[in-house]
Amino acid sequence: MSRTSKVVLGVSVVLTLSTVIGVHLKQNWDRERLHEGVLRDIERLERKRDNLRVLEQQRSLTKELESELAKWQLQDKGSMCSLMLMLKYC
Repeated sequence: MSRTSKVVLGVSVVLTLSTVIGVHLKQNWDRERLHEGVLRDIERLERKRDNLRVLEQQRSLTKELESELAKWQLQDKGSMCSLMLMLKYC
């Protein structure tokens, strides 16, 4: 075998091995990225559930606050009316 053919064979073997190794590394990297995507999706769903739970709590508290505010407004109207009646008749 001539020196040139040995060099060409060596270079082709090195390029082939590096291509195969590169493809395997990329496949492993892609597989890890896919798995990380699944984990991110699970975390996103958990955050969404937590946000919905907090939203429902806020809605409940808002309804409570609105009913309390309505009670206070009715009490204030009643006390204002009685105060006005007292001032008018005095």
